[in-house]
Amino acid sequence: MLDLVSSQGITVEDRGPGDSPLAVRGLTVSYGQKPAVFSVDMTVQPGAMTAIIGPNGAGKSTLLKAALGIVKPLSGLVTVYGRPLDQQRSRIAYVPQRASVDWDFPTRVIDVVLMGLSRELGLLGRVRARHKSHAKDCLHRVGMRDFGDRQIGQLSGGQQQRVFLARALAQEADLYLLDEPFAGVDAATEKAIIGVLKSLKSSGKTVVVVHHDLATVTEYFDHVFLINTRKVAEGPVAEAFTAETLQSTYGGQLATAQIDQISGVLG
Repeated sequence: MLDLVSSQGITVEDRGPGDSPLAVRGLTVSYGQKPAVFSVDMTVQPGAMTAIIGPNGAGKSTLLKAALGIVKPLSGLVTVYGRPLDQQRSRIAYVPQRASVDWDFPTRVIDVVLMGLSRELGLLGRVRARHKSHAKDCLHRVGMRDFGDRQIGQLSGGQQQRVFLARALAQEADLYLLDEPFAGVDAATEKAIIGVLKSLKSSGKTVVVVHHDLATVTEYFDHVFLINTRKVAEGPVAEAFTAETLQSTYGGQLATAQIDQISGVLG
């Protein structure tokens, strides 16, 4: 269904909340007197990789956290696969920003990954051989199998990010939400992470990423959601990621040369 222009922004494609792994309607979040996210609608497409992009302070991470219930919105409705969030948490895996984690906490890499199995392990947390085997397989998928006994604080930033992705993989979720997973990592780690995310998509999973590098949007993602406190545009990358929507989203913060370069990539 096409719904081209509304007060919320440009929506190129909208399958409706009932079909969506994550649907947000009228979401508003405020820190003090200033809204960080204002009356935002978002419809995530199933089986796709979606980038949430916008300038610093635009509400990208806040949108994700509010959708997960980590921060409390002033208003709005969130559904996951057509049902309330609290009924569907087991279907969601979340990778937070690396900067928000206390890396001095004394725990081993394998134990961090096993945290992804907390729902299955229950209150007693009895870890069996099959749980450890699954955790090691997840570490292998992110290129970290030999690091299981290391203290998490001893790893590099890129290695820590891979471990948190392995923890998300351990959950075997249907919807993966990642908050700037490529920030501050080396090229090898970025390549490893995007490879894992694309394999998730190939297996029918849905991936949503708060992303900061405009130059890789067309290479990495199928859909894009542009935000600057309010929604600016939403839809397939080929239709919603344009010079016009970038200018509307970033304004003077995005140099004309950058927009021209991105437009050239888009053809």
